[in-house]
Parts: sequence; C-alpha cells; structure tokens
Amino acid sequence: MVMNKRTIAAVVLQVLVFLASNSVTGFYPSAQKVTWKSTNFKTFLTWEPLPTDYSYTVEFSLVSKDKQRNSNCIRISTTMCDLTGSLTDLNACYVADVLSEPPLGAASDIVEFPYTSSSSFCPFNDTDVGRPDFKLEVTNNKKKTTLYVTDPLTALFKEDHQLDIRDIFLKNLNYKVTYGRNKSSGKKVLISKNSIIELNDLDEGESYCFNVQAFIPTRSISKQLGELSQTQCSDGDKKSVFKVYSVAVIATVILVIMLLIITTIAIIVCCRRKKTTLKPENGVPLQSI
Repeated sequence: MVMNKRTIAAVVLQVLVFLASNSVTGFYPSAQKVTWKSTNFKTFLTWEPLPTDYSYTVEFSLVSKDKQRNSNCIRISTTMCDLTGSLTDLNACYVADVLSEPPLGAASDIVEFPYTSSSSFCPFNDTDVGRPDFKLEVTNNKKKTTLYVTDPLTALFKEDHQLDIRDIFLKNLNYKVTYGRNKSSGKKVLISKNSIIELNDLDEGESYCFNVQAFIPTRSISKQLGELSQTQCSDGDKKSVFKVYSVAVIATVILVIMLLIITTIAIIVCCRRKKTTLKPENGVPLQSI
C-alpha cells in the first residue's frame, strides 16, 4: 500500500514537471496586425497584443536575404520596434518577422517559436512625408506672392548633418500648392519643382489662402502626396476710394451731393417763410372782404 502511494506520488510529480515544463517553454500566441509605420523615414514596426508571460523578438531582412536582429528589439515586452537606423538601403525593400518567445532570462527548449511576418516595406516609396512649413511674401504692388517652403527634415543623418526630404528625393520632389481667394470655394492648383514658388496670376489687392504639400509623381498614386500644410492667408488691400474712382467722378459725386443739400435747405427755408406769412397777427383770424 505504501509502495502504491509512492508510485502515485511519482506519477503526479512527473505530470507536474511536464506541465511546468510546458508553461516555461510555452505555447505563445502569435503577434497580430504587424504593421509598418513610417514618416519622413522614421520607421517603426508595430503589432498586437501586449505580452503577458512571454516576449517578442523582431527579425528583419532585405527581401530574400538573411535575417538580422536589432539589439533593442530582442525579448522585449512592448509592441513596437524602431528600425530607422537598421534600414540603411532606402531604395531596397524589407520584410520582418515578429517572434513570440519566453520572457527575457527564461530558458526554453522550443526549436522554432511562433512568428508573424510583415508585408514588404520600401522606405523610398512607402514612407509618409510630413507637412511642410512655408512663409508668404507679397510685393508692395500686391501683384505677386512668393511662397518660401521649408523642406521637412527626416530622421536620417549623414556625417552629423540631418537630411531633409530634398536631400533624399532630389529631383523627384515637387510641391503642390492649392490656393484661392479668401472665403471663396474656388481653388487653383500649381505644381512646382522648387521650394521657392512665385504666383503671378493673383488679383491685385485681394486676400488669398494657400496650402502646400509634397508631391512625388514617381510613387504609386496613394503615396504621391504628403501631409497638407496649415493654411496661410495673405492680407487683403483695403483700397482707397481715390484708387477705385477717378478724380472727375469723385468731384461729380461731391457736386451732386452739395446741390442736393442746397436744394433741401432752400425748400425748408421757403416752407418756413410761407407759414410765417399766412400766420394771423394777435391770434385774430382773417376775414374775407
């Protein structure tokens, strides 16, 4: 009877060891919604869900090439990996795997961990371009407006110099300007290859509003336009009446107004004199003869 108890205890211990072993080595859930997020070449790989009793490791590579690891994305407990500095060939395309592994420091005898692969990502063609800033300059005669666009900075550096989008896109970079009269629904569009944009078809003295965004025509349609800038409007010119009408017209209007005033005064004076003449003296009514 004692032997039977020992045998049962041994079996139970083996079962517990087996279960504990499985809980350590794990049957970890695969990552979901693995997505590239990139703006101005600042590039992250993101996914879901947050891990509980496990961690994630990211492996990336050029398409059909050997996989690499970023030291900051091994056995992590978050759902984001910054791969900006790892994607060095901007014209190439990359893929990544998110592996579900034991927590940092825990051992495992699993040969191959579950993983989820990303779609292909090509930095030059796929990164989003952020909104540009620009300044307005209007000439004294109000006939020409110039936009000075600041090329957005990227997350990339070359010899301690931070690169802007023109450093990377070069002649592929254009700017799309959308503009129209202030408080008007009508819009016009101008495409410029330069960051200094002159507009000469504006009506003198009118206030105009402008928006600017990067335009890269060599990309796919969904990726050609960057983020729209904030709207900026020029000041309208409140024209003097002497600029709108000639001196002769103004003089004629003044003369007409003066004649009307004189005529009105004369009519009022005549009416008052007539009333005074007809008024009886001492309140005695006039009698007919």
